[in-house]
Amino acid sequence: MNKASSAIDIETGRTIPSEGYCDQPYVVKLADGAWLCVMTTGRGQEGNCGQHVVSTRSIDKGRTWSPLADIEPVDGPEASWAMPFLTPGGRVYVFYTYNARNMREVIADDEYSRHRVDTLGEYAFKYSDDGGKTWSQERWYIPVRETAIDRRNPYKGKIRFFWGVGKPMAHKGAMYLGFAKVGSFGKGFMVETESWFLKSDNILSEPAPDKLHWETLPEGDNGLRSPEGLIAEEVNLTALSDGSLFCTYRTVAGHPCHAYSRNEGKSWSPSGFMTYYPGGPMVNHPRAANFVRKLMEGPYAGRYIYWFHNHPGRGYEGRNPAYLLGGVEHDSPEGKVIHWGEPVAVLRAKDPKTGISYPDFVWDDGLYITETQKTIARVHAVPNAFLDILWRQRNNPPVQ
Repeated sequence: MNKASSAIDIETGRTIPSEGYCDQPYVVKLADGAWLCVMTTGRGQEGNCGQHVVSTRSIDKGRTWSPLADIEPVDGPEASWAMPFLTPGGRVYVFYTYNARNMREVIADDEYSRHRVDTLGEYAFKYSDDGGKTWSQERWYIPVRETAIDRRNPYKGKIRFFWGVGKPMAHKGAMYLGFAKVGSFGKGFMVETESWFLKSDNILSEPAPDKLHWETLPEGDNGLRSPEGLIAEEVNLTALSDGSLFCTYRTVAGHPCHAYSRNEGKSWSPSGFMTYYPGGPMVNHPRAANFVRKLMEGPYAGRYIYWFHNHPGRGYEGRNPAYLLGGVEHDSPEGKVIHWGEPVAVLRAKDPKTGISYPDFVWDDGLYITETQKTIARVHAVPNAFLDILWRQRNNPPVQ
């Protein structure tokens, strides 16, 4: 089953509507059963003028979708990398990078990066109280704490470079959002990055957006880094049963990193390349999204899945096929840790150059995965028989 030929052909998935370019299609399941998807889209290519964030709804598990609703308009400053968060009261917040000063170019080391103005500005958010049918006219900005990497950028921190992927998560009455700060742009687009988190301890209950509390973590002047190279970005986060936090993020060293926090994100274990289990072999992965999720419903509740590409590339290439690992918790002297099983290919494209990335995972009487190739976003139903295989391997007990 870990052969790519056993994976689901992405062309069998249901298409999620977009304007052409489409990125990071993330879904929250609402109380009435509808799916609300937010994404970054535009009529040009990634980074072109007119890039903005939109939403669409499905009431039939991704088979059909409503017309796109603007969260930010196509004729405004660039708005990108939207991430949704559903509160207990049913409000949906969406967080995104907003080019608030409407800059048309940025100081960078190459011509391409100089014209990319979609990964800078303010960390903005809006909300919807009607399941994403409409969005607040007003937007708010998160006061992200300035740190050393901001002061190292060409604007000495007066302009912030950053973006985020995935979805925020609730943990111990607070919301956590992972993102990356950028020190400079140039060859490869981002030249230096660190991983960080935003925490709000009252967003689950406070209705007034201007009264939300915000904290930038970890404490101190430095974020999570890679043991090798200057790239440590696209951090993703989950919570363990003992209250610990676990995250993964990408590098350019051929391996992703992982880290644990035992104090609500204030500090983290020394960053190291991700292994299948403590002392085990390293996971191979290029410069691509690698997401960790805890399954909260169904027969696999309490177990973990991890999305990656299972080869040691050092650039943006090699995003086909996509693999999953199944993980379970084990005890360690420091607290709970995750042990991972063996790679199982989940999605593939016939053209080896096609990239499959930025997934989301929705449990709705079974697992569904959204993904994008930047020009087509789709949703795929994953058979339970596939998931069973993740926990019928060495290091992972079968589902009881």
